[in-house]
Amino acid sequence: MGLLKDAQNEAYFKSWYQKLLAALQFCAGKALSDEFSKEMKLIEILGGIGGKVKSASELQRQDVLKKEIGRLEEFFQSIHTCHLPLNPAVYIKGIDHKACSYFTSNALPLKITFINANPMGKNISIIFKAGDDLRQDMLVLQIVQMMDNIWLQEGLDMQMIIYRCLSTGKGQGLVQMVPDAVTLAKIHRHAGLMGPLKENTIKKWFSQHNHLKADYEKALSNFFYSCAGWCVVTFILGVCDRHNDNIMLTKSGHMFHIDFGKILGHAQTFGGIKRDRAPFIFTSEMEYFITEGGKNPQHFQDFVELCCRAYNIVRRHSQLLLNLLEMMLHAGLPELSGIQDLKYVYNNLRPQDTDLEATSHFTKKIKESLECFPVKLNNLIHTLAQMTAISPAKSISQNFPQESCTPSATRSIQRATILRFSNRTSPLYLIQVTHNNNKTSLTEKSFEQFAKLHGQLHKQFAARTLPEFPHWWHLPFTNSDHKRFRDLNHYMEQILTGSYEIANSDCVLEFFLSEPVQQTLEESSPLFFGETFPDKVPKVQLVITYEDVKLTILVKHMKNIHLPDGSAPSAHVEFYLLPYPSEVRRRKTKSVPKCTDPTYNEIVVYDEVTELQGHVLMLIVKSKATFVGAINIQLCNVPLNEEKWYPLGNSII
Repeated sequence: MGLLKDAQNEAYFKSWYQKLLAALQFCAGKALSDEFSKEMKLIEILGGIGGKVKSASELQRQDVLKKEIGRLEEFFQSIHTCHLPLNPAVYIKGIDHKACSYFTSNALPLKITFINANPMGKNISIIFKAGDDLRQDMLVLQIVQMMDNIWLQEGLDMQMIIYRCLSTGKGQGLVQMVPDAVTLAKIHRHAGLMGPLKENTIKKWFSQHNHLKADYEKALSNFFYSCAGWCVVTFILGVCDRHNDNIMLTKSGHMFHIDFGKILGHAQTFGGIKRDRAPFIFTSEMEYFITEGGKNPQHFQDFVELCCRAYNIVRRHSQLLLNLLEMMLHAGLPELSGIQDLKYVYNNLRPQDTDLEATSHFTKKIKESLECFPVKLNNLIHTLAQMTAISPAKSISQNFPQESCTPSATRSIQRATILRFSNRTSPLYLIQVTHNNNKTSLTEKSFEQFAKLHGQLHKQFAARTLPEFPHWWHLPFTNSDHKRFRDLNHYMEQILTGSYEIANSDCVLEFFLSEPVQQTLEESSPLFFGETFPDKVPKVQLVITYEDVKLTILVKHMKNIHLPDGSAPSAHVEFYLLPYPSEVRRRKTKSVPKCTDPTYNEIVVYDEVTELQGHVLMLIVKSKATFVGAINIQLCNVPLNEEKWYPLGNSII
C-alpha cells in the first residue's frame, strides 16, 4: 500500500496505480488495513533512525543508534506483533538491540535483528537501506529466481541462494541477511595483505570451517554448482561493479552475489576505462578450490560442462526472459530504459546459436574471466581500502584466522626421498616421507606438482632465497629421469632442512602429507557428475554432427596427455579430412598452455561434404611442433550428435 501511495506521481503508470490503490483500500477489511498500518509505521520508524544515524558525526553514530533503537522497542510494546514486510509469512514481536548496528559503507545501512514471534523460530536479521533504488535489485533477483526454477524443472539443482529484497519507497528498502555468510573481501582481508592475489585463499577458508571430510566435500560440491549458476546469471544479465565486497560465501560452500546497482553492461568507468573487464567473476582461486589445488583437473572440465548446460537450458527460454524485461522498460529503472538494453541481453542469450555454438561461446567467456588479472587487482584495491578504513582492533577476527607459516618447535617432516619413478599409468615419483616421530608414509607426485609447489613457495616467500628448482629446460635430452631423481631429492633436502618457516609452511606440509598412496587408492571416489576417469589412457572428447553437407566437430576436452619427458604440453588439435588434399582441408584449434587435461569446446566445420562414406577424419594433437598423439576416425562408423571419448594412439601412457 505504501508503494502504491509513493507511485502516485509516476508518469507512465499513474492512472493504473491510482486504480489499484483504490481497489485495495476498498477490498481490505479492518484487520488487513490495521496490519498495513503497522508495517508502514515500522518502515517509517526505520527511515527515521537511518536518517539520524546518517546525519550524526562518525563519533556519535553508535550512541545515536542506541538511543533511536528505543523507538522500535516502544513500537513493539504498543502493537505486540506484526508481519515482517520482507516476508509476510513471518511474525515478529521485538528487536534484539544488542545485535543491531550499522554498516560503514557510503549509504550507512542499518542492520536490525528482529525477534521471531514463533518461539521455535530463529531471530531474523535484515538490512534497511536508504538512498539506494532497490527496485532494480528486486527485478534481478526475481529473474534469477525464474532461471533457478527453469533449472529445477530440468532436474538441475544449482544450489542457488536467492535472498529476499523489498523496495519500501523511493530510495529505500529492506534486504534479507543470509545467516553465516561473509563477503569474499573479509576472507581476503584475513588471509593477509596479498590475500586477493593468493591462489589458495578460498580453499583454505573452507578447510578451516569444514574439518570433517564429508563436510568439506559437501562444501566443495555446493560451491561447484552455485559458482556455475551465478556465472551464467551474471553473464546473461550483464551484472557489473563486481568485486570481493559484493560476492558472498557461506561456510557450507554456497556462493552468491549481492548489490545489483549496475546491470546490462552499464559498467563503472575510471578515467574512461571500464572497471569490469571480465565477462563475469570466475578467478584462478575459484578454479584452485574446484580442482583441489590442481590435483583434479577433470573437475574444471566438469565445471565448464555444467556452466554450458545451465546456459543452454536458459537459452531455450530466451523469449520469456526478454518479454519480462520488455514489460519493465517503462518502470523508470535507471538501467533498463530502452531497446538497446534488451538487445544487450539478446546478444548474451544468442538464441540464434545452436547448443554447440553456444557451448563454444560460453567456454571462451570462462577462459576470458579466468585469465583476467584486473579482477584480482580490483579485489586487491577494495581489500586495501577496507583495511585502511577498519581500525586494527576490528580487523582481527577469531572466525577467520590469518594465514601464517609460523614454524613449530620441531620440524613436522624430517626428510623425503624419491624411491622410484613410475611411468605405467602416468609419470609419477613415489616419495617416502619421514615424520618427526620417525613414522613414514608414501605419496606420489608428478614433476608438474613439484613445479607448482616451487611456484607457490616463490609467491609466498618472495623475499627469501629458495633452492634452485630443476626445471625441465635445465635437463639434458638423455637420462632425464635419473637426473631428476638426483636433483629433486637435493631440492627436497634443501627445502626441508632450510628455513623453519618454509619447511613448516602449509603448502609444503600439504604437498608431502596430503593423500598418502593407500588413501588415494581406497578413497578415490568421483565427487562431480562428470566421467569418473577410471583410467589414465590419453583421450579426446568430440561431438560430431552432419547435416546439409556440413560436417561439424566440437572438440570438447582431452585428458591424460603428456610430452615425451612427462611434462604437460601446450596442446592444440589439427584435423585433416581425407582423402582430400591436406593443405586444403586442414583445420586447427587454439592451444591450451601447460595442461594435461585441457578444455577446448571449439568448433571445426567442413562444408560441402556430400557424404560420410569413404571419408576419414585424421586428428593429430601437437604441442607446438612436438607430436603428442593421434587417431584416425572412420566417419561412417561414428555416432552422430553424441559426446564420445576417443583414445589417442602413439602417446605417452
